[in-house]
Amino acid sequence: MSESGEVAAVETPVIIPETGAMDLTTATKLVLKKALIHDGLARGLHEAVKALERRAGLVCVLAGNCDEPSYVRLIEALCKELQVNLIKVNDQMELGEWCGLCKYDEEGNPRNVVKCSCAV
Repeated sequence: MSESGEVAAVETPVIIPETGAMDLTTATKLVLKKALIHDGLARGLHEAVKALERRAGLVCVLAGNCDEPSYVRLIEALCKELQVNLIKVNDQMELGEWCGLCKYDEEGNPRNVVKCSCAV
């Protein structure tokens, strides 16, 4: 605080990643990370369906190796009905890591990754 009682504004540096050519996988990781930071990520079937029905989701990410066909049909039907973009990724473990469902060791490698089939 200064002598007049005003609070001085402190600017924090904003880190912007390289905006070069980005593939779908990198863009999906970035979007999920930002949504997780801002508490806007619904993970799992129950949370995803609630978010889709509230029309709170702009994009839905579904794992391609989901072993429950009714799960896949439900998410695909909801996305089609509510006109939400659907992105399919290859692996549940990757999606779980991207959604923050893991712990990291000292070197920054993911450990104890929990599988995630859907995120909105």
